[in-house]
Amino acid sequence: MMGMGEVGTNFGLASLMVVWAIFKDHFPYRLRGHIQKYFQKLVRFVYPYIEITFQELAGERLKRSEAFSAIQNYLSTKASSQASRFKADVVKDSKSLVLTMDDHEEIPDEFEGVKVWWVLNKHVNESRSISYYPVSDEKRSFKLSFHKRHRELITGPYIEHVMSEGKAVSTKNRQRKLYSNNPSKHWYGWKRTKWSHVFFEHPSTFDTLAMETKKKEEIKNDLKKFRQGKEYYTKIGKAWKRGYLLYGPPGTGKSSMIAAIANFLDYDVYDLELTTVMDNTELRNLLIETSSKSVIVIEDIDCSLDLTGQRVKKKEKDGDEEETDPIKKKEKEESENKDSKVTLSGLLNFIDGLWSACGGERIIVFTTNHVDKLDPALIRRGRMDKHIELSYCCFEAFKVLANNYLDIDSHELYAKIECLLGETNMTPADVAENLMPKSDEEDVETCLNCLIEALEEVKKEEARKKAEEEEARLKAEKEEKEKAESAQESVKVDENSANSVVKENGFHKEGDTVGVDSN
Repeated sequence: MMGMGEVGTNFGLASLMVVWAIFKDHFPYRLRGHIQKYFQKLVRFVYPYIEITFQELAGERLKRSEAFSAIQNYLSTKASSQASRFKADVVKDSKSLVLTMDDHEEIPDEFEGVKVWWVLNKHVNESRSISYYPVSDEKRSFKLSFHKRHRELITGPYIEHVMSEGKAVSTKNRQRKLYSNNPSKHWYGWKRTKWSHVFFEHPSTFDTLAMETKKKEEIKNDLKKFRQGKEYYTKIGKAWKRGYLLYGPPGTGKSSMIAAIANFLDYDVYDLELTTVMDNTELRNLLIETSSKSVIVIEDIDCSLDLTGQRVKKKEKDGDEEETDPIKKKEKEESENKDSKVTLSGLLNFIDGLWSACGGERIIVFTTNHVDKLDPALIRRGRMDKHIELSYCCFEAFKVLANNYLDIDSHELYAKIECLLGETNMTPADVAENLMPKSDEEDVETCLNCLIEALEEVKKEEARKKAEEEEARLKAEKEEKEKAESAQESVKVDENSANSVVKENGFHKEGDTVGVDSN
């Protein structure tokens, strides 16, 4: 509660404000400008409080200020007990309700025995203007008020405390997001956004992944070390990022692994579709717009773009044919303008160049079904630091799936399944599909027998294919052998024919000589 001195000060200030309002209405504008600076000095002398304003939108692009967000999160912890008007928001998987202060509401706070006041102001711009880059008509800001004798305490330790606590609340309440890059034609104008998002709610975890326990623990330890490694990466002079290459046949759990990594680290996910990125500059701009604490994913990178220079060769090859047809030439140019011109060099700079150090705490993940098709420069250590092969289902992975789908740890049919899994190649996705009950009537044994039948069918199919391959191989060897024998016989026939001709020629020459002598 204010003392008598503060009440008198506020009364005097109110009187000055009334005088200033009358002055503005009755004195010329030029005279007002000269007097205003002296009036402000008088107000500062009479008014013992300092005010700091934190705007919601700041910077050249009028982005939402991190300071404003941190203050809003910090005050949300105070609002429920001290404010009288609130705004409610649902966060964290739509299960938590967060209350924040309403517009023009005041909340007091105390720090080391010093009292301060926060007010959320909102200014509505009544002017109507048309702009290619329109901004919001509402401008909000937080105003912090405190006595000037506490200037150093409030502008230093207190504001740092508010920022730190606000970020902690944000981390606790934030809803993680799954981002997808927009085509560059949507980057400008009233949309002006490079990434669109939905809430990330994928349930995959390392506990549900069909993989050997030892391998999962190895990956989790690597991720923990990375998350805690900010100072270490600074010490060794590397950008705080790490690359993961996930490779293996389709259906082996590459996408589930990405979701498990994001859930384990509590990171956002950026799903980068390279085919919509027109050139290296756009790729770099997309990287700049990603946040820290994120997983940047390029799935099926071997299919995303031609990064081997074959596009140039093809263009050179087809050039002569299209020069004679102007219509085809025009269509080709339009098609090339729509095609992505991202190069291998641009992608390498994206993951390991100077721009990759803008921001930090990022995991970059590539997935592929054919690792042998990728350029070695793209997947070398330092770019893709950890290579993880996701292969066919083994018995240990099967036990994880059986526990997930059927809630069992063991069964008498496990021995037979283990034997079949060792003899066949079936992906975890196929194993899971056979384990999943299709109706309420299907029990554990039914599902396991269904898997056994599927494994036996795969075994028969693999045996049939192997027999066909062996038959084809033997047939090819036989044909090759017959060709070789036929070639040898042809050579012998040619040699015999040559010898016969030589003998005949020799006989006629001898006969001719005898005839001459007899004459």
